[in-house]
Amino acid sequence: MNSSRKPSNPHLQRNLSSERGAFIALNQEVFAQLLTFVDFAEKFTIGFVEINFPPDAEILVEALKTNPDCRDIQFVSLSFSDANLRFLRDEIIKILPTIEIESNKKLVLIVQGLEKSIGVYGDYPPVLQDLNFVRDAYKRTVPHPILFILPDYALTRLAKFAPDFWAWQSGMFRFQTPQITKDNAINETQNTERIIDRLEPPEKQERIDLLHRLLMEYNPTGHHHIGENLRNCSNILHQLGIAYISKIEPIKAREYLEEAEKIANEFPDSTFHAEVLNTLGDSYGQERQFDTAIAYYQKSLSISQQLQNSRGEIAALLKLGNAYLELRQFTQATTFYQQRLEIEQQIGDRYSSASTYHWLGNVASEYREFEEARRNYQQALEIWIEYEDRYNQNYSYHQLGMVAEELGEFEKARRNYQEALAIKIEFGDRYSQASTYHNLGIVGQKLAAFEEARRNYQQALVIKIEFGDRYSQALTYHQLGSVAQELREFEEARRNYQQALAIFIEFGDRYSQARTYHSLGTLAEAEENYADARVHLQTALEIYVEYKAIRFS
Repeated sequence: MNSSRKPSNPHLQRNLSSERGAFIALNQEVFAQLLTFVDFAEKFTIGFVEINFPPDAEILVEALKTNPDCRDIQFVSLSFSDANLRFLRDEIIKILPTIEIESNKKLVLIVQGLEKSIGVYGDYPPVLQDLNFVRDAYKRTVPHPILFILPDYALTRLAKFAPDFWAWQSGMFRFQTPQITKDNAINETQNTERIIDRLEPPEKQERIDLLHRLLMEYNPTGHHHIGENLRNCSNILHQLGIAYISKIEPIKAREYLEEAEKIANEFPDSTFHAEVLNTLGDSYGQERQFDTAIAYYQKSLSISQQLQNSRGEIAALLKLGNAYLELRQFTQATTFYQQRLEIEQQIGDRYSSASTYHWLGNVASEYREFEEARRNYQQALEIWIEYEDRYNQNYSYHQLGMVAEELGEFEKARRNYQEALAIKIEFGDRYSQASTYHNLGIVGQKLAAFEEARRNYQQALVIKIEFGDRYSQALTYHQLGSVAQELREFEEARRNYQQALAIFIEFGDRYSQARTYHSLGTLAEAEENYADARVHLQTALEIYVEYKAIRFS
């Protein structure tokens, strides 16, 4: 429940009334205990209220404020949703003088949103460190009862990291979540894998926060998985893994995915197990540990083959093809894509074949067979248009732009990139815009429009940094170095190349290192530093030979 809901809508009003009724009916006893607590609490007194979902918290606050037994109490809600909050007491002290205390009423403060700064994982949140440290000062500076409304996981962390403050509690009130609230939360998290990559970082964090709250319902702190909740719990764990992968936090993703896999082993239906294995592979692929990723994909494929699950097979085959493409093992990649295409044709899945044609186009591009690549991209585009999938069309337009760029058709390339960018903007997919801005930069550079190229690269870099995509930043740093070199800004060029090289080394991408060593060599040559030029170019050549590179630039 939030301020955007308008009770004037009769249907919505019935829903709100239903939610309030369900919450109070389920928690009559604990609500009565809380009423008694606030009635007797005097001066600085701490009460902790466990509620896992903000809509239920708002219902509780409204119930307290309107309850006849609380007519002599003035409740004031304080929201602290800043994830970087450190000094809670200082913030409360700032607010206290601004509160107009009603005569003959006791002031009770309700603190909400603190879970944002407490966090879900990690060591010693600063806000809790300070809370523990200044505990004694609260008695003197905040002489009022305080209710802290927090979800299960935040209370667990508070007890762990601020034990002295926790020990001062005079009341602990655990409210159960009505099924209607859980159902609403589950509905909000449906189709996470399809849409989460398009969410802005704050929205992704909200989704993750909601999933953690749901997880507490099916796996509360201090309890083992309850049998009937296993599937719900494992689904949430899987979705958390997907969400953290979308934030490019693969190690954190694996904490949840590995737990989901353990539970999946208990299911008689292994379809879900295969899905989790694919996502585990994705987490390793994000770290460019492709051999490990491939092992998970292969295991997923085996399960789907045993189950004769064609959908599972085509999902794993695509991931295997993509992993081998990243390893530049194009023959293996093509084999998996072709196997996928055969299954899609057998089961009449024309829609899914669009993705397969797209990736076959990528292989052809790597072989510099650009007309073959164009045919595959066009085939994918036609299918996505046929099925009115406008969003996925952006991938085809982007790749058609790359083909046109390679063939020197720069205006056609620009038009295709602009079409891809327009679709990404239309769908609010800010993260994917980075790759298209990057390629628009390449086109500008090919047309000797260097300042235009630089602006596009900078735009791409801003987005990549915003979304924490460190690996992709290297590609853009390299191109920024190339622009600077064209403009004979040699120091700027060197800084960008070195930044790119450091990231490629960090991620173990040896092949991409060769391209940057090559550029550092040509830069040193332009500066007539022939000794460094020889070293860099020799290093690049050794890597190209190692990878049997088709082209050396």
